[in-house]
Amino acid sequence: MQSLSDALRAAVDGRVSWTIGVVLAGALLLQIGVEIFRGLLRAFYDRRQQRATMERLRLQVQEARLRQKDAEKASLVWNGCRKFSVVKKTSECEDVFAFYLKPHDGKPIPAFKPGQYLTFQLDIPGRDKPLVRCYSLSDSPHRSDYYRVTIKKEKAPADRPELPPGAASSFFSDTIKEGDILNVKAPTGHFFLDMARSNPVVLIAGGVGVTPMLSMANAIAASGSKREAWFFFGVRNEQEHIHKAELEKLAAENENIHVHICYSRASAKAQKGRDYQHEGRVSIELLKQLLPSSNFEYYLCGNGAFMKSITDGLELWGVPEKDVYFEAFGPATVKKKATPATAIEVMQQSKLQVTFARSGKTLSWAPSAANLLEFAQAQGVRIDSGCCAGSCGSCLVAIKSGSVDYLKPPDTEPEQGTCLTCICRPKGDLVLDA
Repeated sequence: MQSLSDALRAAVDGRVSWTIGVVLAGALLLQIGVEIFRGLLRAFYDRRQQRATMERLRLQVQEARLRQKDAEKASLVWNGCRKFSVVKKTSECEDVFAFYLKPHDGKPIPAFKPGQYLTFQLDIPGRDKPLVRCYSLSDSPHRSDYYRVTIKKEKAPADRPELPPGAASSFFSDTIKEGDILNVKAPTGHFFLDMARSNPVVLIAGGVGVTPMLSMANAIAASGSKREAWFFFGVRNEQEHIHKAELEKLAAENENIHVHICYSRASAKAQKGRDYQHEGRVSIELLKQLLPSSNFEYYLCGNGAFMKSITDGLELWGVPEKDVYFEAFGPATVKKKATPATAIEVMQQSKLQVTFARSGKTLSWAPSAANLLEFAQAQGVRIDSGCCAGSCGSCLVAIKSGSVDYLKPPDTEPEQGTCLTCICRPKGDLVLDA
C-alpha cells in the first residue's frame, strides 16, 4: 500500500511540476511575444517618426534652396532705369497686347516674385516730362530670359466719353512696336505669392487684373509643385478673354490648378463648357459652391467694385483678414480696415492747413482723403503718379515746411525734405512744392 501511495504522490508531483513548467514556459513565451510586439511597435513608430523628420528636413532644404536662389537672383537687381528691347508684341484679345522684353545689354535679369510689377518711364512725344506707369508681370518667374507684361488700352470712361483714353496704355497699344527700346525699373511690389510655401490658394481676377494671377498660376505649374490652386477669372465675353489659350493649357496640364472662367455677357458664339464654365460674375456664392471650405489664402486683382464685393463676401464668410491679399497699386486699391478716428481726431485733422505753394492754394485737410496725392488731385493740383504704392517715386514732392506721417514704409526712403504723396498724410500744417 505504501508503495502505491508513494507512486500516486510521485505522479501527482510530476504532473504539478509539468503544469508549472508549462505555465512558466507559456509566461516566458508570452513575455517574449510582448517584448517582440513592443519592439515592432517601437520600430514602427520610430520609422514613422524618422520619415516625418526626413520629410521636414526635405521641405526645409527645399525652402532654403529656394530662398538661396531668390537671394542669388536678387543680386542681379539694378538701380534706376535699364534699357529693354521689345522682342515680341502679341494681340491677346480686343485692345489687349502682351509685350515680351529682353535686356538691351544682353546681361542676365533677376527673377521676380509672381505678382510683382515693372515700372516704365515712358518718353511720350508731346509731353514735357517722362510718364511713369506700372504694369504687372504676367508670366512665370521661371522664364529667365525675358519679362512679359500684358497691357489693356484704357478707353475713356463710358460716362465721360469726352475724356482722352489712357495715355500710357494707348502709347503701348498704338505706338510701341517690336524692336523699340524702353526704360524699365527692376521688378518690385509687395503683392506676390510666396513660392517657398505649399499652402492652398485661391486666385481671383476681373478683367486685366488677371495678369498677376496668371503669373502666380504659371509659377505654381512651372515649379512642378502640387500646391492646390483655384483660379477664378471673370470677363464679359470671349472678346475680353485675356490669354485664353494659355489659361486653357494651364487647366489641361495641371490637375492641382482648377480654372473657372465666368462670362457675364456671353455672346451667341461662346460655348459654355468650352469657352467658359459659369454664367455671370465671379461671386462669393460661386466660391462657396465650388470650394471645399473657406480655409485658403485669397489673392485678388480687379477694379475697385469687383474687389470690394469679394472682400466683403469673404469677411462675411469668416475668412480672416490676414488671409486676403489684393493688388496694392492703382485706382482699384481696396483699403484694409483701419481703426475709425474719433470725433475729436477728425475735428483736429480738419483744422490742418495744406498749402500747395506752386499752385497758390491753401486748403483745409480732408480727413476722409486716403493720402496727400488723392487730396491734391481732388483739389485740381497736379502731382505725377505711377504705382501709388510708394515704389516708383514719381509722386515725390519737396516739403517746404511741416512733416508727414507714412501709411506704410516706403520701398526706398525718400531724400531728406521730400515725401511720397501716395502713401502719406500731413502730420500738422504742411507746405508742399506742388
